[in-house]
Amino acid sequence: MHQPSSEPRPSLYYPYRVFAPWLPSAHGPQGRHPVAIVGAGPAGMVTALELARHGVRSVVLCAERQFSQGSRAIVFTRRSLEILQQVGVAGRMVAHGLPWRFGNSFYRGQRVFRMEAPHDPDDRYGPMLNLQQQYLEQYLYEACAAQPLIDFRWGNLVTQVHNAADHASATVDTPEGPYTLEADWLVAADGGRSGIRSQLGLQMEGASYEGLFVIADIRIDLPLPTERLAFFDPDWNRGNTILMHREPHGIWRVDYQLPEGETPEQALRPESLRARIDAQLDMIGFGGTPWEMDWSSVYSARALTLPDFVHGRVVFTGDAAHLLPIFGVRGANTAFQDAQSLGWHLAYTLKGLAGPALLANHSAERVGAAREIVDEAGKSTRFMTPPSRGFRLLRDAVLSLSLTQAFVRPLYHWRTSRPHEYRRSALNSPDDDNALFAAGPAHGAPPQNVCLAPDDFLLDHLGGGFELLYFTDGAAVPEPLQAVVDRARVQGVALRVTAIGAVYHPVPGADQTLPDADGRVRTRYGVPASGAAYLLRPDQHVCARWLTLDAERLHAALQQALPST
Repeated sequence: MHQPSSEPRPSLYYPYRVFAPWLPSAHGPQGRHPVAIVGAGPAGMVTALELARHGVRSVVLCAERQFSQGSRAIVFTRRSLEILQQVGVAGRMVAHGLPWRFGNSFYRGQRVFRMEAPHDPDDRYGPMLNLQQQYLEQYLYEACAAQPLIDFRWGNLVTQVHNAADHASATVDTPEGPYTLEADWLVAADGGRSGIRSQLGLQMEGASYEGLFVIADIRIDLPLPTERLAFFDPDWNRGNTILMHREPHGIWRVDYQLPEGETPEQALRPESLRARIDAQLDMIGFGGTPWEMDWSSVYSARALTLPDFVHGRVVFTGDAAHLLPIFGVRGANTAFQDAQSLGWHLAYTLKGLAGPALLANHSAERVGAAREIVDEAGKSTRFMTPPSRGFRLLRDAVLSLSLTQAFVRPLYHWRTSRPHEYRRSALNSPDDDNALFAAGPAHGAPPQNVCLAPDDFLLDHLGGGFELLYFTDGAAVPEPLQAVVDRARVQGVALRVTAIGAVYHPVPGADQTLPDADGRVRTRYGVPASGAAYLLRPDQHVCARWLTLDAERLHAALQQALPST
C-alpha cells in the first residue's frame, strides 16, 4: 500500500498543508473517465483547468499529499502569465510575485553585459515574475478544487499503465490498497523521472551535459534589486558559473556549478553548502551577513525530448515529455504552453469535432517547439557549462575579450524562453492573406496584447474557443459570414466574433464590440482597412488572417483547423 508522508515539509517561509488522501472505499464504482492526468505539478493542473474550460471532465492523480518541496520553478514569463490568466490564477501570481526585466553578467568583478527584456504599455504583464513554485501549485490547486469538472485525488500513486485500442487503464495504489482506473485518454504529467515513460520503454532524443549545479534557497537580507545575476569564472569556483535570483519572503536562490568529479552527495553536505555560499557572499560584498538554509538540491543540464508525445491512448506533457535546462527559464514556462495546447486539442478530439489528425498535430507542434528550445538551450548550456575543452577555450576567450571588447558581450545573452510560433502547423490556412500583411502576428504566432483603456487589455476579452477578430468601421458583420459562424456553432464548435473598430455601439452580428478609436489594435495587427480579420485557435495562436474576408474562406479555414480525419 502506498503511504505518502503525512508530515508537512519543512520550510522557512511556506506553511505546507497535508491533504487527506482519496480512498476508493469512500466512493462508488469507478466508471471510465474522459481523461486521467497522472501528476499534479503545473503541467498536470493547467491541463486539467484547460480541459475544464472546454467542458471536459478529468481526474488528477497526485502521489503525494502536499505540494512539491522547495522553490523549484521560480521565474515566469509574460506569455506564461497570459496563459495563467485564462485559468484564473495570474492575478494572484502578480499580487505575490516580484517583477523584473534586467539580467546582469559579471566577469572578474566587472559587469560585462546587461540584458533588458522588452516591455511597453500594451503589455499587461511584465517580462518576468519571480515566485516560488509552491505558491503557483497552491493557486492552481485551489482553482482545480473550485472546478466541478475536476476530480482531484491526493495520495494516489500510479504504478502501472496499459494501452488498449480505445482507452488506457492505470493501476493506482492508495493508503488502503490499489484500484483500477480507466480513461479514454491518459495524460502523463509525472515529471522528469516519469515512471510512465519508463514503463512504455520510450527514449528521449537530445543531449545530456556533464555539468552539475546546486540549487540553494537561503533566507538573507540583501539590499539588491530584483534582477538576474550571473557570475562567470569567480575566484572561489574557477571555470564555473554562479546564478542568483531574489524570491519573495526574503529568500534568495543561489545556483552554482560543481567542480568536475564532485558528487551530489558531497555537494549537499552542510559544510560544503555553507563554505560555497559564504564564498559567494564574500565575493559580492556581503560576507558575514547572517543567512539560513531553506532548501537545496542538485540538477544536471539536459536538453532532451520525446520524438512523439502521443503513444496509443497516452499523451506526454511537461517534463515527462521533455527535459530542458533551466538557463532561459524554459521548464515550467514551456510546460504551460504544452498544457494550453493539449487542453484544446484533446477536448476537441474527445468531442468528435476533429479526427485523429488533430491530436497528432498537437504532438508535431509541441515536439517542434521542444526541438527549437533544445537547440537554443544547448547554446546557453554550452556557454554556462562547456562540455569539452574546445567549448571551454571558446567560452574563456569570450570572457577575456568581454572586459574590453563590446562586440562579444551579446554572447552572454541567455536566450530567454519565448512562446513558440507554429509557422508550419497543419492547422494554418493555406489560402488566406498571411503573406500580404506587413505587420501583426503571423501564422502560428500568439496574439499581441493591446491596452484598450486603463486596466483593460485585448486579451482580457479573448479565450475559451475559436476567436474571429473582425475589423470594421461600424458596418455589420456580413450575413454570409454570420451563416458560417452559426453552422460551426450548431456542430459544437465554440466560435466567438469580436468586432474591433472606431465605434462604441454594438456591431450587428458580433458577440462583442471593442472600440479602437485611436487605431492601436489595427496598427498592432497590421490591419489597413475595414473588412480584415484574424482567426485565433482556442490556444489563441493565429491560424488564419485576411485583408478581406468572405464566407468561403472562413469556412475553409475552420475546416483546416479542425481536420476530420
